[in-house]
Amino acid sequence: MSAAEGPLVVGVDSSTQSTKALVVDAATGRVVASGQAPHTVSSGAGRESDPRQWWDALCEALRQCGDAAHEAAAVSVGGQQHGLVALDDRGEPVRPALLWNDVRSAPQARRLTGELGGAKVWAERTGSVPAASFTVTKWAWLAEHEPEAVRATKAVRLPHDYLTERLTGQGTTDRGDVSGTGWWASGTESYDEEVLAHVGLDPALLPRVVRPGEVAGTVHSHDLPFSKGTLVAPGTGDNAAAALGLGLRPGVPVMSLGTSGTVYAVSRHRPADPSGTVAGFADARGDWLPLACTLNCTLAVDRVATLLGLDREAVDPGTAVTLLPYLDGERTPNLPNASGLLHGLRHDTTAGQLLQAAYDGAVHSLLGALDLVLDQDADPSAPLLLIGGGARGTAWQETVRRLSGRPVQVPEAKELVALGAAAQAAGLLTGEDAAAVARRWDTASGPVLDAVERDEETLARIAGVLSDAAPLLERPTDTH
Repeated sequence: MSAAEGPLVVGVDSSTQSTKALVVDAATGRVVASGQAPHTVSSGAGRESDPRQWWDALCEALRQCGDAAHEAAAVSVGGQQHGLVALDDRGEPVRPALLWNDVRSAPQARRLTGELGGAKVWAERTGSVPAASFTVTKWAWLAEHEPEAVRATKAVRLPHDYLTERLTGQGTTDRGDVSGTGWWASGTESYDEEVLAHVGLDPALLPRVVRPGEVAGTVHSHDLPFSKGTLVAPGTGDNAAAALGLGLRPGVPVMSLGTSGTVYAVSRHRPADPSGTVAGFADARGDWLPLACTLNCTLAVDRVATLLGLDREAVDPGTAVTLLPYLDGERTPNLPNASGLLHGLRHDTTAGQLLQAAYDGAVHSLLGALDLVLDQDADPSAPLLLIGGGARGTAWQETVRRLSGRPVQVPEAKELVALGAAAQAAGLLTGEDAAAVARRWDTASGPVLDAVERDEETLARIAGVLSDAAPLLERPTDTH
């Protein structure tokens, strides 16, 4: 390892399927070591993971980083949002964590929305309308279906909270991640006692909300290769961490192509969308992160490619077929019971056209929410920043360009969630704003693909099929 110009920091990305760790030079942003280890997600009706796998994966990822991790002066964890981690009085999981893409709580989401004043009241109160992904609905589902697990629960955490607590021994969260629970009031930036009382959750079971720039604690675990006294930053949810990793300024649009797809932008205005399309998240600094999320993105399109026996890039143009790839239900549009739908199949339809239709269906969902995400801070001339696992795929890039009609920029920096966490850790050491750290690292630089004419015909066709098929898509399907 060549000599670093500044202190070393560790940024962690604990995502749905794996945990990654980067050791980064705080002065330059150079990644000096990295590691990654997988964890498993259940299949079937639910999406669950054992939180202890996340910790084991973090330990392994750090072990792969070698001596560089031991030299780090600070660490921060970015993690998948919304997951419900229920712990007993020894800090052990009482059951596997319910993940963001577990949609079994859709009935509870509808019920909670109605019971506490309707969508507009929820949006004004918490910034968001409850959806099946939100933690409050998962707690309501657990109380209804597994009351013995609720009785055994002595602490409730989000995925990044769980890992941070294993590092420090203290229960903490941050405003970015807690804003996705449904039990945090965005107007007062505090836990909403009425919501908590309504779902029977004692606020004493929840972690302390650490402010941006505050130290969450120091590493106390002996399982990890950190020096004694290594600082631990608040951490945050994965989307807020990626926003930090890009050094986002207000109004710059982002589309993230991962297992889930998201569109978001930093805003100085507290969002409150009563339609429920836009989640009014806080960011990890002091601003806001209005965001829309789809459940089906790269994983769903890759599944279609596998079913067709094609490489993911083997698309054919000129399709008149529509494929809505809602393989896990869908959040945007809000169709938690939906399954995939194919319309317009002809004798001359090729497998490559079917695959292109899957890309079109996935991107259509994201672009439908983009105008709602952007507000008066938006820069209409700014390229759409394309990030996530799919961002470097030619088929994804060309589909986004064709359906958005905007220039597209693909940052060269990889692992933006872990880089954002690293920037947060670096900010503890330097006193800088974490986004300013990332801008100093020049993480958002990358090639810009010029705008092309927007494909209005395809957008209109998909919208028409979606509208006509709504009753079918809303019908529950047997998942067994």
